[in-house]
Amino acid sequence: IWTCTGAANQKWTAPSGGTTPPGPGAMAVAPYLYNGWGSPPSPTTVMNATGVKWFTLAFVLSNGYCNPQWDGGRPLTGGVDQQTINTVRSAGGDVIPSFGGWSGNKLESSCGSAGELAAAYQKVINAYGLKAIDIDIEAAAYDSPTVQQRTVDALKTVRANNPGIKVYITFGTGQNGPDNSLISKAAASGLTVDSWTIMPFNFGGAGQNMGQLTLRAAEGLKNTVKSAYGYSDDQAYRHTGISSMNGITDNGETVTVNDFRTILGYAQQRHLARLTFWSVNRDRPCTGGGADTCSGVSQQPWDFTRVFAQYTG
Repeated sequence: IWTCTGAANQKWTAPSGGTTPPGPGAMAVAPYLYNGWGSPPSPTTVMNATGVKWFTLAFVLSNGYCNPQWDGGRPLTGGVDQQTINTVRSAGGDVIPSFGGWSGNKLESSCGSAGELAAAYQKVINAYGLKAIDIDIEAAAYDSPTVQQRTVDALKTVRANNPGIKVYITFGTGQNGPDNSLISKAAASGLTVDSWTIMPFNFGGAGQNMGQLTLRAAEGLKNTVKSAYGYSDDQAYRHTGISSMNGITDNGETVTVNDFRTILGYAQQRHLARLTFWSVNRDRPCTGGGADTCSGVSQQPWDFTRVFAQYTG
């Protein structure tokens, strides 16, 4: 479980983030880094050791009514999260803020309209001159048709007001792929998403081949996206992604470094739009089960990140 967690038609202009455009695969590989948990590692240490350039920074939540803050309590600017972003950018990388997660007060539920939600997203985009955002919609937020449609409509506004921004949506899945509720709403509403990204873990129970289960779920995702948007197979793959969980999952499954290699090979062959995982905080060795600060399996520091860092898009 990922606890490890206005004027809608106004034209906004985002400031420049001051970074160079990413190379092939660079933005696609942005493992999750969470400053609110799990002894966050130095991003430059990870960058220097693995070659990864981007991070997905978790999580932007609501502080009160429709007010975006990191974890719903840390300031949007001027705090540790801005320091992390500045550090990553100074080292030649960049970040993708993630809105939502499993727990906490979600903007998607807190904001009363699509216009207000779009303005909340825009506040974060403007604060950092973002090139991409991730909407991690889970739990009660995903289960609500009203929240799903509000999110879709808000993202249509964000797209209209921020040409070129990449929009990722991350959500749960079963072993054979996700349900089609949110994807169908987006397609019917005319929202194109750069990557529909599934989290293929927490299926339940140890002893499963998580590499192969991930591929099965990803094929189901491809078929759902293909059907909803009328894409070819190739187009559908290029609008999908995988967000795995390294090591011991919340349900006791084991995702190994070799599983990551299997997933990498699949992603390379099919040119997925995104390849990420939860989380860099956990990409460190320990045994006896997963934890906030380590994977629960025998590994060298950053082994999982090193595998996905090889992805070229």
